[in-house]
Amino acid sequence: MKGQPRGTVLVSACLLGAPCRYDGRDKANPSLKTLLEGRIPVPVCPEQLGGLPTPRPPAGLVGGDGFDVLNGTAKVIDDRGRDVTEQFKQGARAALLLARSSGARSCILKARSPSCGVRGLTGVTAALCILEGLEVLEL
Repeated sequence: MKGQPRGTVLVSACLLGAPCRYDGRDKANPSLKTLLEGRIPVPVCPEQLGGLPTPRPPAGLVGGDGFDVLNGTAKVIDDRGRDVTEQFKQGARAALLLARSSGARSCILKARSPSCGVRGLTGVTAALCILEGLEVLEL
């Protein structure tokens, strides 16, 4: 039926306008409104869920992508040289728990992020969601 919600979707909170990026800013995306039509967004910031503050030093994947981080062959290191791998993994697990508990079967995540990116080097949260069978889109 037209206008009925089609379910929940996990969404990077920064895309919804929350100032949770590493630099304390948002990345609000106007095209998100169309993608969310008839759906209930569940906002997540995996890095915050993993215990990292906002703002925080930028971090990057070292030695592989998010799949490699999850299997222990790569790390996430911030620009001060601090290993934040465990925080990224914890945040990914928390985001997945929110997806499961809300019934979300898909995610709309922030592109070019060590947590949420899909193209290029897949982020840690994106990788976990893919492994768990969720449909993952990026903006």
